[in-house]
Amino acid sequence: MLDFSHLAELSRLHCLGICAFLVPSNLLATLTTLGVVGMGKPPHIKRLSAAVAMILAVTMILHVWTWFAVGVVQAPTFILLSLASVCLGLNSLALAAPHPVVLGYRWLRRLWHRYSEASAVKSGGY
Repeated sequence: MLDFSHLAELSRLHCLGICAFLVPSNLLATLTTLGVVGMGKPPHIKRLSAAVAMILAVTMILHVWTWFAVGVVQAPTFILLSLASVCLGLNSLALAAPHPVVLGYRWLRRLWHRYSEASAVKSGGY
């Protein structure tokens, strides 16, 4: 039988490695979901990307809660909990209401296009 106290202890014991993996992968997975939704990819790709990102976010939340369970209340625990919550919220938003994500993606593309044109003019072209 799986004992959750042993799993929580393992999580706390390997905290540096877990966080070193979860923080960048959480950010990259969420950005991938926002990009996939913004580009208007097929629904099954959107759901798969969001599912992976949500699993990573929930894993980070559970990891942080193992620290709260033993009484560690410090800035890193709140920062990691906030990061995971924001990523979970963005992925939920991307699935539930994709229109703002698409508008944000279009706005960023226009901004990037203007920046690259201005940069090309300054440097005398490509």
